[in-house]
Order: sequence, then C-alpha cells, then structure tokens
Amino acid sequence: MIKPLFQNIIVAVNGSEQSIHAAMYAILMAKLYRCHLKVVYVVDTATLKKLTLSKFFVSEESASYEKNLTEDGNRYLVYISDLAKSKGVTIETELRKGAVWSEIIAAADDFNAGLILLGGRPYSKSDGAIRHDATSMANSEIIGSAHCSVLVVREPKIEQLFKLA
Repeated sequence: MIKPLFQNIIVAVNGSEQSIHAAMYAILMAKLYRCHLKVVYVVDTATLKKLTLSKFFVSEESASYEKNLTEDGNRYLVYISDLAKSKGVTIETELRKGAVWSEIIAAADDFNAGLILLGGRPYSKSDGAIRHDATSMANSEIIGSAHCSVLVVREPKIEQLFKLA
C-alpha cells in the first residue's frame, strides 16, 4: 500500500484575508483527505525586538504591541476553530512567539507535518515588481527552508467552495 503524501498539515495564519483563505483551504483538505490539521499564529517578537533596539519603539510600546498581537492571534485561532467545527473538522491551534518563518518551520517539524499551507496574494500583472513586505519575505523564507512540502493558496473562489462543502 502506498503511504499518503501527507497526514499532518500546518497552516500559518497572520490575520490577513489570504491566510484566512489558506485556513479554509486547509480545513477542506483535512475533511477530504482525513488528515490532521494544526493552525499556527506567530506573534512576530523578532521584528518587535528589532524595532525596540533601533529605538523605533520604546520597550513599553513594544510590550503593549506584543500584547495586542497576542490577543489578535488568539481571536484568529478561535475564528479558524469555529470555521473548522462548522465543517465537522477537529483541529489543533497554537500561538507561538518569535520570528515567523522559523516558528512555522519549527511547528511543522514538531507536528511531523507533511505539508505547510500559506496564504498568497493572487498574481496580478499590474503588481509589477515582486512584493517585499514582511509577509512575502516570511513566506519566501518558509518556502526555502521548510523540511516538507509547501503550498501557497491562491484559490480565488475559496469562500464559495468553503460554503458549498
């Protein structure tokens, strides 16, 4: 018998519409392929530390911002859990702190993931140059450094597919 390509999936959620779409896609995959799903939100404390060291933030501002990001992360994880429950899928959630790309890879390794799902912006010719924002940089690091396969979700009709499933 052939071993499944993946039994455990990690999806990285950062609160963006694209990451929520990736979570919906992952929930549908977990339901269809009967695999385990873990949703991970990373509070980017590495960037907060850089901003504090460069005097862009004072330490009190950094701590307040970290607290807000942690609260946001917990809300997103609850929201994704509710989406999964609506489709009869049981998931694990985890909030981590550190550099986004390294924490996602560590979470995937800890979970023995065979696949990492990331949200991606739909390609547009009008975009011109490659984007270099924090999310795309983290995604590039994950794609280049992951120890398992990585899928960038760009399904334009995922919300409709999710409602129909």
